[in-house]
Amino acid sequence: MARPMLLVLAGLLAAAAAADDGRGDGYDYYAANRQLIRNGVQAVLTCNGLFTSRRTLEQVFAQELAFLQERVLGDADGGPYTIDREQQAVTVGGGGHGPAVSAAFRRGIGCIVLQPGAPLAAIDELPALPAPDPAAGADLPWPDGDRVEPEPLPADVDAAALQAASDWAFARPTPEQDTVSLLVVHRGRIVHERYAPGFDRTTRTRTWSTAKSIAVTLIGQRVAEGEVDLDAPLGIDWLPAMAGDDADPRRAITLRHLLHMSSGLYPVDSFDREYATGSGLAYWAGASSVDGARRRGLVREPGTSWEYENYDTLLAVYALKRTFADEADYLAYPRRALLDRIGMRNTLLSTDRFGDFILSSQVYSNARDLARFGLLYLNDGRWQGEQLLAKDWIDFVRTPAPASAPRGNDYGGQWWLVPDERKGEVPADAYSTAGNRGQFVLVVPSHDLVIVRRGLDYGDQGFDRWALLREVLKAFPPAR
Repeated sequence: MARPMLLVLAGLLAAAAAADDGRGDGYDYYAANRQLIRNGVQAVLTCNGLFTSRRTLEQVFAQELAFLQERVLGDADGGPYTIDREQQAVTVGGGGHGPAVSAAFRRGIGCIVLQPGAPLAAIDELPALPAPDPAAGADLPWPDGDRVEPEPLPADVDAAALQAASDWAFARPTPEQDTVSLLVVHRGRIVHERYAPGFDRTTRTRTWSTAKSIAVTLIGQRVAEGEVDLDAPLGIDWLPAMAGDDADPRRAITLRHLLHMSSGLYPVDSFDREYATGSGLAYWAGASSVDGARRRGLVREPGTSWEYENYDTLLAVYALKRTFADEADYLAYPRRALLDRIGMRNTLLSTDRFGDFILSSQVYSNARDLARFGLLYLNDGRWQGEQLLAKDWIDFVRTPAPASAPRGNDYGGQWWLVPDERKGEVPADAYSTAGNRGQFVLVVPSHDLVIVRRGLDYGDQGFDRWALLREVLKAFPPAR
């Protein structure tokens, strides 16, 4: 009993010491990290808003930054930030405003966070990739390109009901639900396309966690190539390193566990720590997107508990990276294997400064590119007669993760499924991507539909994508 007593005494002494220096129960031990991340959020969103989305500074402050939970430095007229338009970089903070964090636009990637405090001269050390001209598809017919011939709606589509569904999406009863684009594809045709003022079909915006569904697509292609196994040990070089693989219980984790959000690793993004010690440091503060993921300890048996965790996706992407002997080949893979093959010219997949794709969140795309992505899934992985993604992989991502059963079987493999309690309201075969601030790609095989909704939502009243599907379906014939 002596050892537990020593631990109790140590805890009491630590609590007393904290009380002596003013650190009570409400003390934020991560305040420094949070301040660093706050400046990084503003730097990244401003940089991407200006140089990736090509929007005005006034638009960025009014729509990207105005509704962040944390305070923003300055306004569109100025403040403790600098914009270097020649180098396409934004720096936020410094001096009495917390650590200076810079983000710089890189060709083919989007904005990357520099090491905090690093000079802009370090931009030249950041990754950059070839990228197609987004306008190159202007004269190619949809879906490979953007030429859409005006045609009347099919006779079995109710135009008034479709317009009513669109109005439902844009005219929400709360300003917290801010729809910026809605696109509906039926039987391969764009039958409805609408944008809020200041946005159009070329506007790239952040996909947030819709990126996870892109990540699992690339992983599925690599699985089909025989380069990675869904159920084999990951072979990841965990941190801290154990004396041998057999000594590390994390070696039991498989790619399937990661894609099902059931790795059993400590859920560092939960408990309000995402923007303190979790993936927020990689997203916004220049930390490695891989190292933090590899440092988590195992707290549950893999496959037994569901926790939505950005780091699980990032570990899966790291496992993808380890299948390439050459880093340049890895960086070129998403465009070669997927984006270029289905006409996603307006889509940029971002990396951290170390060259690791942050495919849990850091992707910029437009509504049409995401509709193309949805069509790939709607067509069982085929694109213009070529099988780009195995049908059994699509079955995998659409099958509920076993550990999601207590939640209503609403999660598959990096795609969201119709929860059990909504299956009488919308088709049970529908499935969806989902990203922060209301980024959704809904695929509905039984109705030959893809629906893309982009938003700049904020607050606690999230947009209900299944209700959107319910409204859109009023315009279409019964299930085939």
